[in-house]
Amino acid sequence: MLNRINHIDSMELFIVKLPLVEPFETSFAIETHKEALLLKISSEGIDGWGECVASPDPYYSSETNETALHIIRAFLLPLIIKMKNFSLQEVLEEFERIRGHNMAKATVENALLDLLARKQNLPLYELIGGEKKRIMSGISIGIKKNPDELLESIKKALSKQYHRIKIKIRKGREIEPLTRVRENFPDIKLMVDANADYSISDIEILKQLDDYDLMMIEQPLEYDDLYFHSLVQKELQTPICLDESIENLNDVKTAINLGSCRIINIKQGRVGGILNAKVIQDYCRNNGIKVWSGGMLETGIGRAFNIHLQTLPGFLLPGDTSETSRYFQEDIVEPPVTLQTDGFIDIPEGDGIGVRVIPDRLTRFTAFSEKIEYK
Repeated sequence: MLNRINHIDSMELFIVKLPLVEPFETSFAIETHKEALLLKISSEGIDGWGECVASPDPYYSSETNETALHIIRAFLLPLIIKMKNFSLQEVLEEFERIRGHNMAKATVENALLDLLARKQNLPLYELIGGEKKRIMSGISIGIKKNPDELLESIKKALSKQYHRIKIKIRKGREIEPLTRVRENFPDIKLMVDANADYSISDIEILKQLDDYDLMMIEQPLEYDDLYFHSLVQKELQTPICLDESIENLNDVKTAINLGSCRIINIKQGRVGGILNAKVIQDYCRNNGIKVWSGGMLETGIGRAFNIHLQTLPGFLLPGDTSETSRYFQEDIVEPPVTLQTDGFIDIPEGDGIGVRVIPDRLTRFTAFSEKIEYK
C-alpha cells in the first residue's frame, strides 16, 4: 500500500504553546493554552509533520507531553535510525516491542504518513484509502459559569451552521444546563461529554438524561471501564459513546460484546495512529457501531490529520471538527480550518496533510526544540 523511505536525514521535536481564544473547562481541568508536542521528520528535502495529542498533565490520559517526548526520543526514533529502505509497516512492527504509549507512537506514525504522502505527491486521504468528500463539522463547548453563557455559545455555534453541538458536563452540572438548552433550542443535534466524572452509583442521574433527546452521552463512567458502562447502557435509551476506555481494537471488541456502548469516539492519537484508527472504524462499521472523530484542541497539524481520517467510510457522524478561529487567534499553519456557509469543511488541498507550517509562527510559539541529525 505504501512506498518505502530510503533514509531519514533529520528529526526535530518541538513543544509549542498557543493561547486559546477563551478558557476551555472540562470535568477535570481548565485550559488557557494549548501545549502541543510536534515532530518533523525530514528525508531527501521533504518534511513530514506529526502532532502528539497528549497534554502537559495526566488528567485525560496517563500519557503527557513529557512522557511522549521521552518515549519518542529514547525508544521510537532510535528504532528508525537503524532502518534503511524501510516501509511504514516495518516501523510499526518494531514499535510493537514497546507496550502502550499510543500517543507517542501515533506522533511518529503521523509524521511518517505525511512524509510518505508528500513523497508520492498524494493527499493523505488518498494514501490511506479514503474518499474525497466534504467533512461535517461539530463543536465542543466547555463547562460555563452559568447557563446564560452556555446559551450564548450555542447561539454563536448555530450561526456558523455547525452540524452538532457537544457540551461538557460534570456531576451536579448537567440537569439545569440541559433544561435551559432544550427550552431554548429544542431541535438541535445535541450530545454531552462527561469525561468519566460519574460512577455506577450515579445511574439515576444518568437515566434523567434520557429526557433531553441527546445524540449520545460520551464517557460517563471511569476512564478505563468497560463492564459498568454495559450495565448503564442497558438502563438508558440514549446511546453511550466510549472515548477514554477505547485504546485498541481489543477494547472495541470487548465493548461490543459486553454491550457497553452504541457509538465510539475514535481519537487516532489515543489508539496509536491513523492506521489503527482505520482498522477500528472498519470493524465498527461491520458490527453496527457508529463512530466519529474526536478532538484534543489540536493545532492545525493534528486538525488536518483528523479531517483526512474522516474520509474513511465508517465516519458518518459529525466529529469534534471545528474552525481554527474557535480556539486560536493565530495557528502555526496555513490554511486555517474554516466552515463553509452550510457548515461543511473542505479537505486541505495539496500533498500530505495539505497544510504548511509557517516558520516565524513556529518560532514565536516554540517553548522547546531539539534537532537530531543522522549520518
